[in-house]
Amino acid sequence: MLSMSTNNLSYNDQGGADSSLEIGQETTPTTNTGAGFGLFSTDFKKNDDLKEMLENNKESLKLEAMKRIVGLIAKGKNASELFPAVVKNVASKNIELKKLVYVYLVRYAEEQQDLALLSISTFQRALKDPNQLIRASALRVLSSIRVPIIVPIMMLAIKEAAADMSPYVRKTAAHAIQKLYSLDPDQKEHLIEVIEKLLKDKSTLVAGSVVMAFEEVCPERIDLIHKNYRKLCNLLVDVEEWGQVVIISMLTRYARTQFISPWREDGVFDENSERAFYESDEEKTRDETDVKPYMMDPDHRLLLRNTKPLLQSRNTAVVMSVAQLYWHLAPTHEVNIVTKSLVRLLRSHREVQYIVLQNIATMSIQRKGMFEPYMKSFYVRSTDATHIKSLKLEILTNLANEANISTILREFQTYVKSQDKRFAAGTIQAIGTCATNISEVTDTCLNGLVLLLSNRDETVVAESVVVIKKLLQAQPTQHSDIIKHMARLLDNIAVPMARASILWLIGEYCERVPKIAPDVLRKMAKSFTSEEDIVKLQTVNLAAKLYLTNSKQTKLLTQYILNLGKYDQNYDIRDRTRFIRQLIVPNEKSGALSKYARRILLAPKPAPVLQSAYKDRDRYQLGTLSHTINTKASGYLELSDWPTVAPDQSVRNVEVIEPVKEWAPSLGKTGKSKPAKSSDDKFYSDSGEEEEDEKKGSETSSDDDDDSSSSGSEESDSNAESDEDKSSCQSSSDCEKSSSQSDKSSSESEAQQKKKKKKVKKPPQKKNVKPTSKDSDSDENGNIAKETSSSSAEDSSDSGSASATDSDSEHPKSKVKPKQEVKSQNQVSLLDLDDFTPGPVTQTRPVLSPSLLADLQGLSLSNISSTMQVSGPAFVPEKSLNLLHRMTGKGLSAQYQFTRQPCLYQPTMVSVQISLTNTSDHHLEHIHIGEKSPTGLKIHSFNTIECLEPNATVTVSMGIDFNDSTQAANFLLCTNENQFSVSIQPAVGDLFLPVTMTEQDFRKEQGKLLGMNECSATITVAAENPTSQPMSRRVAGVANVGVVPSGHDNIHRFAGKTACSGAVLLVTVEVRESSTAVITINTEKSVMGSMLLRDLKNALTQA
Repeated sequence: MLSMSTNNLSYNDQGGADSSLEIGQETTPTTNTGAGFGLFSTDFKKNDDLKEMLENNKESLKLEAMKRIVGLIAKGKNASELFPAVVKNVASKNIELKKLVYVYLVRYAEEQQDLALLSISTFQRALKDPNQLIRASALRVLSSIRVPIIVPIMMLAIKEAAADMSPYVRKTAAHAIQKLYSLDPDQKEHLIEVIEKLLKDKSTLVAGSVVMAFEEVCPERIDLIHKNYRKLCNLLVDVEEWGQVVIISMLTRYARTQFISPWREDGVFDENSERAFYESDEEKTRDETDVKPYMMDPDHRLLLRNTKPLLQSRNTAVVMSVAQLYWHLAPTHEVNIVTKSLVRLLRSHREVQYIVLQNIATMSIQRKGMFEPYMKSFYVRSTDATHIKSLKLEILTNLANEANISTILREFQTYVKSQDKRFAAGTIQAIGTCATNISEVTDTCLNGLVLLLSNRDETVVAESVVVIKKLLQAQPTQHSDIIKHMARLLDNIAVPMARASILWLIGEYCERVPKIAPDVLRKMAKSFTSEEDIVKLQTVNLAAKLYLTNSKQTKLLTQYILNLGKYDQNYDIRDRTRFIRQLIVPNEKSGALSKYARRILLAPKPAPVLQSAYKDRDRYQLGTLSHTINTKASGYLELSDWPTVAPDQSVRNVEVIEPVKEWAPSLGKTGKSKPAKSSDDKFYSDSGEEEEDEKKGSETSSDDDDDSSSSGSEESDSNAESDEDKSSCQSSSDCEKSSSQSDKSSSESEAQQKKKKKKVKKPPQKKNVKPTSKDSDSDENGNIAKETSSSSAEDSSDSGSASATDSDSEHPKSKVKPKQEVKSQNQVSLLDLDDFTPGPVTQTRPVLSPSLLADLQGLSLSNISSTMQVSGPAFVPEKSLNLLHRMTGKGLSAQYQFTRQPCLYQPTMVSVQISLTNTSDHHLEHIHIGEKSPTGLKIHSFNTIECLEPNATVTVSMGIDFNDSTQAANFLLCTNENQFSVSIQPAVGDLFLPVTMTEQDFRKEQGKLLGMNECSATITVAAENPTSQPMSRRVAGVANVGVVPSGHDNIHRFAGKTACSGAVLLVTVEVRESSTAVITINTEKSVMGSMLLRDLKNALTQA
């Protein structure tokens, strides 16, 4: 015990020092008489206390030892010598101890294979453990033992784990597949069977891991993805971030093989486009004879729509993956939506900036217009690293055009003065590239570079010479003065590349400077032996060219230089000298080649093409390692070309498997499956209608919240197996109510069992019931039924028969027979709960099985639209903002104000009131909004004002769709004589509409918007602001939100939704002691939430 306590003391004394447990680095007691012996004996006693603790009978000591060992591993220390002592505890009954032992074994099982093999039986027993973490850890350790002899055991364990009840264990099985494949590739066919099974898994926890296994083992088996494609698209939003990156990468490759190219000019990109109603048969016949235009595949659109919300992800890798997917798959006019997200990533660490800037550099070569509005984001900062500066310089060069070149050149002038010599040299090269690409500024750039020749910095002068040389090759006849000026600078320039460039220029255009060239050669002959090799080579070339053009003055000099080069130490110079001598000095040995010496040496050379270093990198997929290093990396999978003919779409359709076959054993009844079938039909038609509404983007009803950024998340939320989704019933009374309502609706579903399977389009006033996570998946693959969502084209074609079927579905009660009141448990129908008026239930409620009760608890009986109704604004600011000054408008003055009322023209627009005043002394006629609105901006303009008299004021209203962005709306305000460019800048608070809801609904919605959808801040509230009235007034002044009743005096709640997408916004202000308050904002629009939080902090802290 004494030695044990001593060792413990030495551990504690050394604390967290990095050298605490390395070999021979324990502290040696200075007072010990045997200190000399202790210096050599520490190696043998190292970690003895840990070994003793592991061999002790007390579980607490073992647990403490394992915690310290895992801590050592986390610090990167070597703890492999403890393996025998640790592996003895693998069969411990203590769950916490067993977890830590498994963590250790995963790390060292590959190194200590023999000892790990002794515990194989223990691992196999642990695979049957009731604790899912133990089962997963055992499989992880088993797959980490890299011994071929246990491959059959690993294979069996993986197959069992793939069918495990726990999604965490199935996820671990997917990880083990890759390890087994790398150990024994011959197991590929068996592993593919497991992958095929796991691909059908409906859990979001498994999806990313199994797709990674698919990519590692059998990326060429695209046929495995067909049936799971739609499920993966719908689950994408809820998968963990690592899995999202893997799935998006795989789906990008899949889409390039299954869909035809959307980059066609005759493309039709609205998946719900229909033929005109009043179209003649002649036009229809004539159109059929023409070439069929491109129509985007609905599954192609599904992928684009469900990945779009991920552009708001906090993970930079996810955003980058979505950006590359849109770059490689989206139509040209839709790629621009990734621009803002990529620019946002530039605020991250320099490592992230480097990768993002590399991809932007590649994009900006082909599509300059994407990033031109964000050009200022690529301006170089003094704190940027050199490689970041170089990339920004590359992007600015790519974005340069006639319109912005003056701004970019002014920016470049500043960069040239940088203390970073490498960056300054890169800037001069960028100026040369701009001069080559834009002919209008070639002379300006050339003159600026000539001025740089007088710079004190040698690096700047040298790089300027090199760039000038390239520019002069394009226009040598006009710039002989520049060549003379550079020749005079030869004595002062010491950089070899610059000296060589000047010599090349003089030699190439020696006939234009006949007096200067021989003198330059004379100077170079003096210093030939001390020059660098590249300068010597150009001196030899200059001598040869002058010998051919001016042999009288330079013959002796040329012979002298050739003699010097003949005995040079560098063999390149010796070979060049001998070649030149035989070429220009004819003798009896020289052949016919000497006759063509002038044509060889003085042949006109084409001007060099200055192009971006990223010009050819688009041959690699964006965001990959191969793109970053510009070389094909190991494991890189190339994107295939678009198929010329669209492959069969039906391979992605999934047959419906009737759930009655799965539920039959637990029901105790057999035979009658027809009622259940009709119930399922009704359920799937509801989900089909909801999906159809989402695809059509209908936003006319307040019930709809299926914009492009949230539809994917709503669909995938219905598939996610999370604990939150299983608790939508807030109390037992709610659950009882849902059960009774389900019983009542089950009797109604009996009346519709003989109807055909058709989708019914509901009137907009009806409310859809969202399917639960368990009910929304029709089969093992988690895909929606074939007849409901196989393609949006089928949706649009079936919508015509909606009204006929609607009339029958309105009165199901009249067909219900009394004997059908008592039904089997599997016939609980998910009909719309608003089709009947809930009343006192007189029927006896049948007993439900626990599994069915769990299904019903996951069913949300009240849709979000039933709990949230748009209300009037709580406060409308009276302040008007200036739109057009009377001096700028030549007498026309305009002011605007946000009314905070729902827009009458279109629900997605924000209503703006504009006051126009004629301050001039003459009439202003034909006042209107310019016809050509900016790209991507939807404006509903006011009616034309024919005449506005002097000193008169008229108020008009207009609608603007800001698309949930605070970016200014720029447009033209026109009269009959003038046009004025004006801009309306919305505050983030004016982009919301107030809604009313109960406190219970508020908490329910808040529970769905946690994690990255929540932001909060603690502030000190101003002194005059502690009570409810000023607080709500100030919050309503900042944002157009409604007040939610609160049961606590110190908690204030507000609710709203975005005007464009309908995304929910929840604001909570909790006032605490000492005048502090916590502001919490929950919304899918995380950027808008952050901006609103900043505005609320300013408003509530100001006195």
